[in-house]
Amino acid sequence: MKVLRIGLASQEKVRQRVLAIAKGEIKPKASDPKIWFTSMRSLSQVLSDENRALLDVIRTSRPGSISELADITGRKQGNLSRTLKTMSRYGLVTMEKNDRSVRPINRAQSYQIMA
Repeated sequence: MKVLRIGLASQEKVRQRVLAIAKGEIKPKASDPKIWFTSMRSLSQVLSDENRALLDVIRTSRPGSISELADITGRKQGNLSRTLKTMSRYGLVTMEKNDRSVRPINRAQSYQIMA
C-alpha cells in the first residue's frame, strides 16, 4: 500500500528546508513528507471529509474521466474540476489526459500527516 506523507510547517520553515536541501546541508529521507501545507486551515480545506471521500472514490472506482466521476459522486463537474485542480497542485492526484477527456488518478491509498 502506498502511503503519501504530508508535512505541516510554516512557509518560512518549508522555505528554509528547501534551501538547505538545495545547498546539500540536508539530504531528504524516503520517509520525509513529499507534500507540505503551511497551516492546519489549508490542510483541512484540501483534505476535508468530503475531499477524502472523493479520493477514496477515485481510488476504488478508477473513473475514466471527470464527467464519469461527476456521475458517480453526484457532484457538479465544474466544482469537481476546481477541487481536482487544487488536489493536483498539492500532488494528491494526477490528471492524465486522454484524447478529449482528463482522468483523475489518486496517488496513494492512504495519507500520513507529520508535523
